[in-house]
Amino acid sequence: MSIDADILGRMVAWRQDLHAHPELAFAEVRTGDLVARELAECGFEVHRGLGRTGVVGTLRRGEGPAVGLRADMDALPIQEATGLPHASRTPGVMHACGHDGHVAMLLGAASQLARAETLRGTIHVIFQPAEECEGGGRAMVEDGLFRLFPCDTVWGLHNWPGLPLGAFATCPGPIMASLDTFEIRVRGSGTHAAMPERGIDTLVIASETVLALQTIVSRRLAPLDPAVVSITQIHGGDAWNVIPDLATIRGTVRCLSESVRGTVAALITEIATGIARTHGGGAEIDYHTGYPATVNAPDAVPLALAAAARVPTIPARHGTVAPSMASEDFAYMLQACRGAYVWLGTDGAEPGRPLHNPGYDFNDDALPIGAAYWVALATSILEAKRA
Repeated sequence: MSIDADILGRMVAWRQDLHAHPELAFAEVRTGDLVARELAECGFEVHRGLGRTGVVGTLRRGEGPAVGLRADMDALPIQEATGLPHASRTPGVMHACGHDGHVAMLLGAASQLARAETLRGTIHVIFQPAEECEGGGRAMVEDGLFRLFPCDTVWGLHNWPGLPLGAFATCPGPIMASLDTFEIRVRGSGTHAAMPERGIDTLVIASETVLALQTIVSRRLAPLDPAVVSITQIHGGDAWNVIPDLATIRGTVRCLSESVRGTVAALITEIATGIARTHGGGAEIDYHTGYPATVNAPDAVPLALAAAARVPTIPARHGTVAPSMASEDFAYMLQACRGAYVWLGTDGAEPGRPLHNPGYDFNDDALPIGAAYWVALATSILEAKRA
């Protein structure tokens, strides 16, 4: 599978335009305008407003299977530091995760697929808002994504610095972890720093709690049950000579299974309340359940890797990898519809910056590779059903 030369040039222009004009979660209006315009131009039916700012394009080619291909559109609240000609023109906002590339690749694939007159079936291209911690995938599903646009399978792709350019990697079962957040409010009794015996020291309680939470993974879970508990914030006190009566701890939890997820949540409450009580204080815990794990259907993974093998002139190796403990709200779509999620390597001769880094920029050399993968995947699914 390959992409026509005129589409290749347009993909680069789309990608760099989107990079220069990033939009945060649920604010992807200009991005949605570009997507809708280009989809309509190549003959797709266009539906807007699903999940607030989402766009779905549909190409109908008669009787046959229906396949969904998804790209995310939102940027991150990061000040760009690339210095590139197409750098963000919006202060404090940049495409630091490559969603600009994801949009351009899927638009390029849509343009190519529209030229394939012999295909039989339906292709839905799904441009999702708010992947970055705001749950745009869930919003689209709750708005009726698969009711309005029924799919036999749904597929996702993310660029992956650290893998060689053109390498495709995935795995059966969980490929990305769940994401939960928590806040622990430690309450004690404030006092003069010179007289700690007259109060209940919330900072001592908070310090012991932070250390104890690290034993959840190392001592309370089985070694083969992956999880990550990270403390990311501690707040308490405003003066040099005052022991505060409130300290706040915040953090995240990542798991690959629902059973481990529930165990970790219960242990956080048990540990925080127990340590606070030991010192005569108290602890209030707010635990927020976020993205579920992204779980690939085992029988979908071979189809994804077979499509990757049809992408031409790419010497990189394709295969299965260990899952990542990062998170992805494509998980909600995979809960509602069978499919798989893959990583596309983007590192050239010189390794690029990591995702979510102020110096990151999507590697445009990956654009024809990702677009060709989408075309190969959709074509193989539609042709297999016809055969």
